[in-house]
Amino acid sequence: MFDAARFLKDLNELRQIGAYKTGVHRPTYSPQDMASRRWLMDRMAEVGLVPSIDGIGNVYGRHPGPGPHVLAGSHIETQNQAGWLDGALGVVAGLALARAGLPVDVAAFADEEGHFEGGFLGSKSIIGALSEEEIDRSRSRNDGTPLRDALAAAGLAGLPRMQLEAGRHKAFFEMHIEQGTQLENAGLRCGVVTGIVAIWQYRIVIEGMQDHAGGTTMAERRDAGLSAVRLLAMLDQEFPRICGARSTWTAGRIAVEPGAPSIIPGRAEILFQFRDVEVPVLERMERCLLAAVQESNRRERCAATLHIVSKATPALCDAATMAALDAAAEARAPGLWQRMPSGAGHDAQYIARLMPVSMLFTPSIKGISHHWAEDTKEEDLALCGEILCDGVGQYLGAGG
Repeated sequence: MFDAARFLKDLNELRQIGAYKTGVHRPTYSPQDMASRRWLMDRMAEVGLVPSIDGIGNVYGRHPGPGPHVLAGSHIETQNQAGWLDGALGVVAGLALARAGLPVDVAAFADEEGHFEGGFLGSKSIIGALSEEEIDRSRSRNDGTPLRDALAAAGLAGLPRMQLEAGRHKAFFEMHIEQGTQLENAGLRCGVVTGIVAIWQYRIVIEGMQDHAGGTTMAERRDAGLSAVRLLAMLDQEFPRICGARSTWTAGRIAVEPGAPSIIPGRAEILFQFRDVEVPVLERMERCLLAAVQESNRRERCAATLHIVSKATPALCDAATMAALDAAAEARAPGLWQRMPSGAGHDAQYIARLMPVSMLFTPSIKGISHHWAEDTKEEDLALCGEILCDGVGQYLGAGG
């Protein structure tokens, strides 16, 4: 009953809103983003759902018939100048499930991509985990616009924020591109996700002494920039000794002040994160980070201070939903699928606080994502759509 041709048509139609090269530019609450939300509400109505939009920008299509119901979806805003499938795939797959006659509510959560401070605004809001105070504090990471002003400009000010109805949904399903190369490198066409990594984020501030780049001898210098580089090199050497098989770590921002060519940096700031799906591994990595900062302070002339920014909890996928997707994958693509963790964060990790969740991955060509060259073969998109439809049907048929 899965209409693969219409599924692909919807995906390609949505990619035209905010088109950028072969990808899409739809920042949260931009005119392009709001146009895509209106487009989605029209498509929801066409497949028999009752569409609405709330005060944080969540678009929700409610199935009008009897349950048991499942929830499906993702997000439709994009990173800047990014890909056409990240997020959009899960929402359009939800539409396809509803078109196939399954009792599915479909959601497009706002700002999964974190254009505004805090990130995951929509999925946090819909589970009751986003306060008015957090909305008041949040600013755009792109230009500093207050979130309240952005909501007003998008026509959302004053609308109530919805929350999920307790007990309505048996589970949540999210279809997504892998955003990595595991499936492609192994010649596989589908991944059943076992869990979503937690991201632990830190700010490291290093204080040195700003001084003249020519008049200050190397023996006298307190160069915060060089101390930052040496600390990161130490972490990159030590983490492989204690991390997990799929752990990752990233220095996403390294800023030195004042940032002039003839001035020794007097201050450096590093935004640092690591990810894993297992809490004991995360705890080992944190201990290693603390030890490295301590060792840096022993060796260096510049003092390093570690600040915790956020520490999320891994979200493990539900056994029954995974079993249903396993069976569907083996039936549609025997031997061409695997179980695997997600290395990226997703709305599903917040929805997991209220109900069982499951995710299905399609391959990503060359693993590219968060870039306009992101792509997946249409035959893989269609196959995984059919697997998702079969899996959700089997899960509901088995009573969840």
